[in-house]
Amino acid sequence: MPTSPPKTQAKTDKLSTPDGFSPEEIKNLSSVLNAMLADVFVLYLKTKNFHWHMSGPHFRDYHLLLDEQATQIYEISDPIAERVRKIGGTSIRSIGHIARLQRLADNDEKFVNAVDMLKELHNDNKALIESMRAAHEVASKANDYATTSLIEVWIDEAERRAWFLFEATR
Repeated sequence: MPTSPPKTQAKTDKLSTPDGFSPEEIKNLSSVLNAMLADVFVLYLKTKNFHWHMSGPHFRDYHLLLDEQATQIYEISDPIAERVRKIGGTSIRSIGHIARLQRLADNDEKFVNAVDMLKELHNDNKALIESMRAAHEVASKANDYATTSLIEVWIDEAERRAWFLFEATR
């Protein structure tokens, strides 16, 4: 029966990846992807917050729109974290880690009117698009085709969310 490695060895073992990224590329890619992941979690929670607290004459439409958008945002969190692991990095480990990396602001207000909610989410999606573009540049420089391909789809999804939010406020 095989024995497990000593605990000290297990703590120092690194993920061996076939991709051949340098330690510097792994560091850079992990950094931009983890920051993007933190913002994805912040945007997900804010979108759900606004979904839960929506009110007004367009309640049903906005409530459903934000639920759909939150689901789409959440669905990219696992692929981002797994991509960090696939390239040999480590991903976000806690809410505190998210808080240290997030660039999008939380919204803890007791009341936000519906149009202001949509405008804030529009701006946050635009900011997420910019961080995705920055991550795409880092991945492109590392010839990380898998990451650039994923990010391109996520940018398109975020642009669509931003467009819907913008049109709903006109």
